[in-house]
Amino acid sequence: MTRFKVLLAESDGNALPAWVAETLAQADIEFVVANCRTTAELVEHAADADLVWVWGSHVVTAESLALLPKLGALIRTGSGTDNVPVAAATQRGIVVAHTPQAHNDAVSDHAIGLLFAVMRHITELDRSVRAGEWRRTRGAAWHLHDQTLGLVGFGHAARLVTKKLCGFDLTMLVHDPYLSTETLKQAGVRPATLDEVLAESDFVFLHCPLTEQTHHLIGERELRLMKPTAILINTARGPVVDEPALVRALTEGWIAAAGTDVFEQEPPAPDNPLFKLDNVVLTPHTAGQSDEDRDLAFRLSVDTAVAIAQGRWPRSYVNHGVQPRWPLA
Repeated sequence: MTRFKVLLAESDGNALPAWVAETLAQADIEFVVANCRTTAELVEHAADADLVWVWGSHVVTAESLALLPKLGALIRTGSGTDNVPVAAATQRGIVVAHTPQAHNDAVSDHAIGLLFAVMRHITELDRSVRAGEWRRTRGAAWHLHDQTLGLVGFGHAARLVTKKLCGFDLTMLVHDPYLSTETLKQAGVRPATLDEVLAESDFVFLHCPLTEQTHHLIGERELRLMKPTAILINTARGPVVDEPALVRALTEGWIAAAGTDVFEQEPPAPDNPLFKLDNVVLTPHTAGQSDEDRDLAFRLSVDTAVAIAQGRWPRSYVNHGVQPRWPLA
C-alpha cells in the first residue's frame, strides 16, 4: 500500500517551519515541497499526490485537475477559496478544505479598525498633525451608539465583529442566504434582505466570499440604496464591489465614506482613483495578518492534511455537496 502523499505546491513566500515535515512524517504521510508556477510543474510533482496544498497561488485550475487522477483533496490555506476551482473539484470528488480560523479574529479586528479610522478621521488627522497643523475644529461625523450595523455574510469573522461591537448598543442586521432565519436570530442579529441591510444601515460590513454570485454584488444600484451618511467596510474580496461604482459613490455623495482592505486589481494600479479621495481609508489586503496568524495557518493546514489522510472530514471545507473519492467519516 502506497503512503498518502501531500504536495505543498505554493506557500505564498512563507518559510516552512521544521515541525511541519516532522508532524506529517509522524502521521506516515509522504510530504513534498515544490514551488509550482505552471501546470506542467504542478503535474510533475502532483501526478501521484493524494492532496495538494496551496496558499495564494492560482496554479491549481480546472484544467490541471483533469491531469491529476489520484487527487482527492485540496487545502487552500486561508479563508477565501476564489483562487481554486471549487466547482470543478466538486465534480471530480475532490474535497476543498480551508483554514478560516487562522485569520478570522484578525479580520474582525481590522474591519472594526477600518470603521474607527474612517469615522474618527484618524488617518487624516494623523497626516495633519505630522504636517505641523493643529486643527481641532472638525470632529467626527459619526457616532456608534444606537446606530445600525449591517453585515453581508455571517461567517466566523462577521460573528466576531458582532461579538466585539455588542457593547455599543447597535442594531445588527445580517444578510446571509445560506443561513436560516432561526440561526441568525439565535446569534442575536436580525435577518434581512440585502436591500434592507443596505438601506437601513449606518455602517455596512462585507464578509461574503467571492463567488460567481457575489462578483459585483455591490454595484451602482446597491450603493444608491445606502444612506448618504453611510460607511462601507470591505475586508472580503475586492471584486465583491464594483470599484468604479464605488469611486462614483464616494465622489458624488451616494455614501459618505468607505474603508477597504481589498481591491479589484491587486496590487492596485498607481493611478487608481481611490487614492485621490479623502473619504476612504485603504490598506493592502492585510486584514488577516497578526502576530499569530502564520503559525495558526500552518497548524490548521497540517491538522487538515492529517485528518484527511486518516479518513476524517476536515474541520473546514467549502464544497459540502462533494462525494469524496475515498470514504471520509
